Amino acid sequence: MRNLDFTPLYRSAIGFDRLFNQMEKSAPNANAGYPPYNIEQQDENHYRITMAVAGFADEHLDITQQQNKLIVRGTREATGETERQYLYQGIAERDFERKFQLADYVKVVGAEMENGLLHIDLEREIPEEQKPRKIAINGSRLLESE
Repeated sequence: MRNLDFTPLYRSAIGFDRLFNQMEKSAPNANAGYPPYNIEQQDENHYRITMAVAGFADEHLDITQQQNKLIVRGTREATGETERQYLYQGIAERDFERKFQLADYVKVVGAEMENGLLHIDLEREIPEEQKPRKIAINGSRLLESE
């Protein structure tokens, strides 16, 4: 694994220290590949996370947003069936917890299951006071001094 040094970015990027700290703290985790997922940017303010959750029903999945963190959990209920003997088991049947760090103003707007895929739709809603605004140039001072 490569270690990245964000020190040069601290000199020119103001207000991104929290982002750089999060990136430095992020460490690979043992379940990094399970379940597999995609993150898609649909347009400037809309995103979709798609997770392959074969074998999980809606009631076995829990999606929680806490501030800037999205947590997706899958828990398998023990069935009354006897233990199966597999010759090959390529479909993982284990509990999982996947965490996603969300940027400011990003919120979950919906989730749906389709053909073993869990789709989570996200939207960035920037408050009106945070949006860029045009500043009018007032030329009245120039006219008064003439």
